[in-house]
Amino acid sequence: MRHPSRAAKTLLAAAVLPLALTACSSATDTSTSSSATAKKPSKEPNAGLLTGAQLKKALAPASFFAAGFAVDPSGARDSGTTYTAPSSSPAAKPDCTLLGGTSWIAITGDAGVSFAQNDYVSKDTSEDIAQEIDTFRGTTAAKVMANLKKAVTACATYTDADTHTKVKVTGADTTGLGDAAYTITLTNSAWQNGSTLIAAQSGTDVVTVLSTDGHDNGAATAKKLTARIVTSLKGEHEHA
Repeated sequence: MRHPSRAAKTLLAAAVLPLALTACSSATDTSTSSSATAKKPSKEPNAGLLTGAQLKKALAPASFFAAGFAVDPSGARDSGTTYTAPSSSPAAKPDCTLLGGTSWIAITGDAGVSFAQNDYVSKDTSEDIAQEIDTFRGTTAAKVMANLKKAVTACATYTDADTHTKVKVTGADTTGLGDAAYTITLTNSAWQNGSTLIAAQSGTDVVTVLSTDGHDNGAATAKKLTARIVTSLKGEHEHA
């Protein structure tokens, strides 16, 4: 976080027709041709949407993160300066374990036309803070938010692959972040701290963050980071 005008048809008059009738037919065809030529081409579907390279600029910089956090090079990527074809294939039964990963928005089954993401990890505590922005056409971003809520409703719990214990999943609408926002909290008695995931829609963009930073299931850091990215996105759109 993508149609030349039609040629006018010419009617051939039969040789036995009077010249006046032939001229009349010619005038009619010319009018039809002008009408066809005047049609405007279809609007570029990705017009006004940010590319991955632009979205990358809206991600929080290293200076945002506390001392000890460093970007994980393997998790830093974006879609560059081109757009990809969008797709949507929400699963009847979502893979709830996706909520435990950095690109957890994939649980909706929706893919946008551009994206940018990275992941910061503490070398001292192994706490994790991930940020991602995905861009969608038209009103799709709102549908992504709706699909996320449906997925979370279907994922009351899932099994953590590392501890083989149950993870409790709760979700709630959140105010003050973009056009709409949804917060997901993951807790497990086997963990030292839970995780907070926030998705925030800002126009055609969907910001998603994950945080295990702090002693509040990562909630404060997740909210602060989401607000930072939403504000930065507005600036990128203004300069695009």
